[in-house]
Order: sequence, then structure tokens, then C-alpha cells
Amino acid sequence: MAFRILRRPENARLTVLSRKVSWETVRNLNVDRSVPTQGIPPPLRGIKVLDLTRVLAGPTSTMLLADLGADVIKVEEVSRGDDTRSWTPPSAPLTTSAPQDASHLPPESAYFLAVNRNKRSITVNFKEPKGLEILHKLVKESDVLVENFISGKLAESGLGWEDCRKINPRLIYASITGYGQTGPFKKAAGYDVIVEAEAGLMHITGEPDGPPCKVGVAVTDIATGLYAHGAIMAALLSRQQTGRGVWIDCNLFESQLAGLANIASNYLISGQQGSRHGTSHPSIVPYQVFPCKDGFIMIGAGNDKQFKLFAEKILERPDLSSDSRFSTNKARVANRQELVSLITETLQKQGRDHWIEKLTGLGVPFGPINNIEQTFAHPQVAARQMITEVEHPRAGKIKLVSPAVTYNGGRMPITRPPPYLSQHTNEVLSELGYNEEEISELKEKQII
Repeated sequence: MAFRILRRPENARLTVLSRKVSWETVRNLNVDRSVPTQGIPPPLRGIKVLDLTRVLAGPTSTMLLADLGADVIKVEEVSRGDDTRSWTPPSAPLTTSAPQDASHLPPESAYFLAVNRNKRSITVNFKEPKGLEILHKLVKESDVLVENFISGKLAESGLGWEDCRKINPRLIYASITGYGQTGPFKKAAGYDVIVEAEAGLMHITGEPDGPPCKVGVAVTDIATGLYAHGAIMAALLSRQQTGRGVWIDCNLFESQLAGLANIASNYLISGQQGSRHGTSHPSIVPYQVFPCKDGFIMIGAGNDKQFKLFAEKILERPDLSSDSRFSTNKARVANRQELVSLITETLQKQGRDHWIEKLTGLGVPFGPINNIEQTFAHPQVAARQMITEVEHPRAGKIKLVSPAVTYNGGRMPITRPPPYLSQHTNEVLSELGYNEEEISELKEKQII
């Protein structure tokens, strides 16, 4: 199966999107020759992960484990699979050479493809005794089990923590829920947007005079997946020391509460209530998005020195930095509206690229508001090789965002494309000792 990193063509034309830079510069910066580029051996090679998660938080955590070399076996519902398989459009177009055993399946959804690379997929109905038997065999062989069912639900099926630890005392069992394994909300389902609302994030997101807004991507789910991934790594290290498994209780509500960071601390220390500020900062001015003639730009003059540069070189108003209304950050916060109006009036006279050129190298933090196409055309994306093209058995060549971390100058490889539903069921069951006749019988009974 072929994989390659996408690079910008030699004759590609660069449109200024964030900084004035040529593709010649990008090519010269593409590889730092002083840093080894071989990366590291997969640190989780030999670790088997039983993945009973769906949608985003759980699959994010298990994908990160898979990126590090773990053998992640994603267990899905027999007929539909992960919920996100049906979240279309968009989806990847099917090729004429797609496997016949998957011809009945819908196209591969872009959502599913985003968080399931490097995994194997099997389908098992573990509500049936024979299906539960398969899962118990996998539990016995696994190092980690990750699940995101409502608290207590898997225990009803014989797959709870106590059930699994009896089968495998060294098992790391990670539960990802909405609100945790205890407390009055333990039986409540977890949804990113609901927890955004309930745990304070939505209250502080949006314009001051507008309604609360959700963040544009499911950040609570993603943060929870990152917390779960870190907790699993810690539990594996703990097992090395104690020889015993660990039950990890990770949930959306607490992850989001922790993610309130300084806003939470402001309230706990001084009783200060958080509020909505749009793109602006409650304690720094100017620090927000400003409209230009043909777009928007984010400017963050975080101290008096930066504001002086901004006033002199961009606004061409050197008098502002000595004006008592604007000479200090405290004064600028007090006279926010007046200063914002002055800046807006100036920036709207020219297009975005004009201001990008003037701001580049000045020492004042800035960045254009890029749409998603502009984001992926950003020269840093090409320079850092942040898009990987992989060969999918049903969809042909597809593009994925590369793993976000490099080790010794190299990224962990994408060794498997996101699997189609039940792609590896026969393979995994054969590894467990099932023969072809037994596998056929399980299929006939719709257990797999």
C-alpha cells in the first residue's frame, strides 16, 4: 500500500495568505539538515488496544495510540459501524477497483476518515454469547481497552471493568463518558455541544452583544481524547512499576472544566465572572480581529513597545503612543472603543495583503483570517509536510492531516489508511484461532 507526503509543485504560484514568503524560501527551509530525519521507532509497538469507542473523543485517543505503533482493533456494530460512517456528505468517491466484499457499504465519510487512521476494523455483535466470547478473547490478549459507553452499560453486557480485570489483571481500561463514573449525572450521555454549554465554554464564546456560540469544531471532544491518550500512556508506565492494570475515568465535563484555564481561575480566586468578548481580549488592547478592505486580520499588540511600533509604522500616527488615552495598556483598555474605531478606519482603507506586507517583520503579532482552503495552502503546511496522501482500498488516493508531532525531525508514519467497515474481521478472528468454517458460521448468524 503506497503512502506519500504531499509537496508543493516546483512551479506552484504562492498567493500571500499569512506572511510574504516565496516557495523558494519554503523549499530551502523544508528540511533542517542539522536535525536527524529518521524519527523514532514506534514506542507502542507490541501494545494491543481494544477500541470500543465511536464518534470523536474516543477515536481521537485511540488514533493517537495507533500513530505511536499500537495495534488498535476497532470493534464496530455489525451493520452500521461507527456513527460517523453515516455522517455524509462529504464522503470520498469510490473507485471502480473497490473490494467486492464492501460493495454494499456506503462511501467512506470524511468525518470517519479524519480520526481512524492506522487502525483495524472488526464487527462483532457482543450482545450475543458467541460475540461476547470473541470480545473476552480479545480482552485477554489486549494491553488497553478504551470505551465510551454510558457509565455501567458495558457491565450489563459482561464487559465492565470488574469483568475484564478478572480476565486480564494487567489490562488498562479507559472509560470516556460525558460526566464520569460517579455523581448525579453519571448516567447522562455526553455530547460535545451540550458540555460546551453546561461547562461554561459557550457562555464565554461569541460577541459581547450576541448570543452564546459554540466553537467551530468539537474542541471538548478533542480535548477529552487528548486527556484520555495521556492518561493511557501514564497507566502503561504505572503498569510497568506495579504489574497491575488501571481503570481510567475520563469525561467531557471535567476536561472542559479544566480547559477553562485562566477564566476558571479568575472566578475561583476573585469571584470574577467570565463573559463574551468576541475576538478581543478583556485585558489587552488592541488585541482582536479588524476588518480590512477585502478581508479580516488579527492583530495583537500585547505591550506598549508593540503598540508604539504599530502606531508609528502601520497607523502612521506616532502621536498615539504618547497620547495619555493610549500610552499604556491600562489606558488603552479604558479607551478601547475610541482606539478600535481609529484602527478600523485606517485598516479599511487598504486590502489585507497590503497590511500583511507592512506588518511582516515589524515585531507586532498578526495573522490573517484564513478560510480552510487558504489554511491548507499556507506555506507552513507545505514546509512542514502537514498533508499525507494514502491509498485507501475503496476510495483510492485520499488526503489526511499528518500526525501533529515530530520526533527527531520525523513524524510517525501512517501505515494503514482508515479501515472500511469489517475490513479486518477475518484477519483478527484467525489470529484468535478461529478457522474458516467457524468464521463463516458466525457471519451466517450475524454475530460478526
